[in-house]
Amino acid sequence: MNKPFFASKSTFLALILIVLTGVFSPVFASDQEGHGEAEPFNASEVILHHVLDDHQWHIADWLVIPLPVIVYTEERGLDVFSSSHFYEHHQKVEYNGYQLDEHDHIYLVESGKAVFDLSITKNVAMLFLTAGLMFFVFLSVAKGFKNNHGKAPNGLQSFFEPIILFVRDEIVKPNMGHHYEKFMPYMLTLFFFILFGNLLGLLPGAGNLTGNIAVTMTLAVFTFLITNLSGNKGYWGHIFWTPGVPLPLRIVILPVEIIGIFTKPFSLMIRLFVAITAGHIVLLSLISLAFIFGSIWVGLGSSLIVLFINLIELLVAGIQAYVFTMFTSMYIGMAIQDHGHDH
Repeated sequence: MNKPFFASKSTFLALILIVLTGVFSPVFASDQEGHGEAEPFNASEVILHHVLDDHQWHIADWLVIPLPVIVYTEERGLDVFSSSHFYEHHQKVEYNGYQLDEHDHIYLVESGKAVFDLSITKNVAMLFLTAGLMFFVFLSVAKGFKNNHGKAPNGLQSFFEPIILFVRDEIVKPNMGHHYEKFMPYMLTLFFFILFGNLLGLLPGAGNLTGNIAVTMTLAVFTFLITNLSGNKGYWGHIFWTPGVPLPLRIVILPVEIIGIFTKPFSLMIRLFVAITAGHIVLLSLISLAFIFGSIWVGLGSSLIVLFINLIELLVAGIQAYVFTMFTSMYIGMAIQDHGHDH
């Protein structure tokens, strides 16, 4: 009886989050100050503002969280200050010789040079939030497993343990064979990091963490390194001296195989980046229709569609975590499998 009840609570919570997204998202699109003549609504600017990274966390006009700016230059050394100094009445201003350009990159006004930026941006803060949540959840799951050893799981353990077993038995083990155990920590971290990042990104005002190409590139680079550093003699033999292929064809196949080493992680990077970013753009575009047409009926219709697409985005969040983990396990599996019986 516990499992259906837990599932029903999870479904209810998901629906509440979806409704909140539909209710509060229009607030994000409003940049009017309430004084003077209202500026025309610019949908492209609003969408890009919420998809791209930023030096402040803009949840609503009445709730903007300043983030630490950490910059280094040869002329001045290390400077640390709040990003709130860069904004006055939602307009960018100069502070202490630093300025934000149109792409929110910091530069020195006197020289025009870009600075070495180590700031805690919105996506970095989102990364810390995701990592902190993962630590809390899986330390609780580990504690539950230790305390309930031999007993039926409960709480967070009862929800996450089936997912962990699914990743192990349906994704990793079939693709890696009996060598899978030493790669399980990475595969579970990869799956749940993407899943948590995707789901948290659907919350109102959240950062577009897994829709940031720097994040997806980092995940792809880790997969690339683990795959190729774990590759055995048979794996590299198939790349540089493909068996069963006539010598003239090897001249053609060799560059194709070498290019394939890099295109596999590149496809992982692009797939996750495009899928998540496209979903956010579609949602924000539909929300923007109400402001473009200035009609309550258009707003009502777009809100209903947004509610439906949010349900799809919940599904996409899980699918993208599954796909990235599955292809990673396949690539590593091909690198470590026994090629001794190939002809």
